[in-house]
Amino acid sequence: MSEVEGRWVHPLCRKLEVDRNGPFVLMEDGSIATVDREGFRVSRDDGRTWSEAWPVCEGINPDEPASFQMLRTRDGTIVIVYLDFTTYNFSWDEERGEPKEDCRCELWAVRSTDGGRTWTERQKLLGGYNANFFGFIQTSGGRLVATVEHLVSDPGRWVVCSFISDDEGVSWRRSNFIDLGGHGHHDGATEPTVAELSDGRLLMLIRTNLDRFWQAFSDDGGRYWRTILPSNIDASSSPGYLLRLGSGRLVLVWNRLNPEGGTWPRREPGPASEERPSWHREELSIAFSEDDGESWTEPVVVARQRGGQLSYPYIFERRPGELWVVAGFAFVEERWKGPVPLRLRIDEEEFLRKTGV
Repeated sequence: MSEVEGRWVHPLCRKLEVDRNGPFVLMEDGSIATVDREGFRVSRDDGRTWSEAWPVCEGINPDEPASFQMLRTRDGTIVIVYLDFTTYNFSWDEERGEPKEDCRCELWAVRSTDGGRTWTERQKLLGGYNANFFGFIQTSGGRLVATVEHLVSDPGRWVVCSFISDDEGVSWRRSNFIDLGGHGHHDGATEPTVAELSDGRLLMLIRTNLDRFWQAFSDDGGRYWRTILPSNIDASSSPGYLLRLGSGRLVLVWNRLNPEGGTWPRREPGPASEERPSWHREELSIAFSEDDGESWTEPVVVARQRGGQLSYPYIFERRPGELWVVAGFAFVEERWKGPVPLRLRIDEEEFLRKTGV
């Protein structure tokens, strides 16, 4: 049992001695780096202590999980895609069910070619209102792909898309929007995550209010998404994090539709959604796939917070087979009260062997 009241953690998960939630990047010398309000920092002791900060830019908000993602390319460029909170304004017309004209949270990108010491070429990728996103990868061909969500009108709902860069983040192109319909400030296609498959295709998993993730496939490295269908992964109205591991497996951490052995009550339709979704967020589960997501191991609950929330996950493969799993939201009470971090370390091979999944 965890030392946190009401929290259970799987015995194969070890406490991670890190004082922040990421995202992290692996540096050339084996250290790790992240960003906070003061800037870019490096740790050489697995996140126990951090260097002085090098300023990046205004607008990055580390207190909002999945509001920015970062990667270090194979050529050493560090790129951050982020929501700019300097102009943040969520404004919704409850009567019409539409975002107002001043609804704004813009998506930007910035890059560094000297290990995070200086940052250049800050550029806006998408105006209007955008929100949390869970996918930013470099493909085997070198392309950068960020999967994001965007709020649209008539009716007000969310759609998702990707941005791609073939020049280390100097320039970007947007894909087509994926639109699953819906009406409400939490309805539609939201909070996507992405991984490259063994044949070079990209797989995007999309949060919905439809009891499962929907999935989209791209045959051209994220330029277009033309195969869009429901997945076989049950999920509450909450995002997941998908990652291709060094072993070649895919790993997914997410909130399932219902708690283990139970049923979660549905929310009634209203300004948030036309549907009656489950917002189950008391348990984080993990599953692995050996066949590019065609099938998954039986989900295993890695942590549970009865009466609270563990959601908005992040996964970082610190070393081959060493997974860092973090809950962006970790509350001991359901209504966003009592934040207590959840940061876990999982040994991939040991976990699979001892759980027998």
